[in-house]
Amino acid sequence: MAALYVARSANICQWASDVGLGKNIFKVGVCDGDPAALLAKGMAGETDWKLLKQVETDLDESAVLERLAKRQKQVDPTYYPRIKGELGLYKLTDNDVQRHIVLARALEGESERAPIRLKPVDYANYLISNALR
Repeated sequence: MAALYVARSANICQWASDVGLGKNIFKVGVCDGDPAALLAKGMAGETDWKLLKQVETDLDESAVLERLAKRQKQVDPTYYPRIKGELGLYKLTDNDVQRHIVLARALEGESERAPIRLKPVDYANYLISNALR
């Protein structure tokens, strides 16, 4: 089985913030085996990628990116030379992730009004749940 993973690079997030994309940029991909080894090699010119979450899946990367394209806009690598050719980078907003958490809490019968403090893992959960829909 393949591993669906979500990763984040502090340097890419800083660069994205500097060019106006915002600081919440995440890499979604599918690989055979352990994604930590793939991330250690580096992507988009950076080697500081941290694996946030991974799940086993039967889908290939093109199917995952196609499913995510229905809900999230992918960062277009042709506009930014630093990430040229790198697919699977997504810009997320806090509102999308908060809305997802509130809806999940409501469906589970928990309090919807509890304060939400977003962590990078929350963004990863959001991306994975949308990729597997």
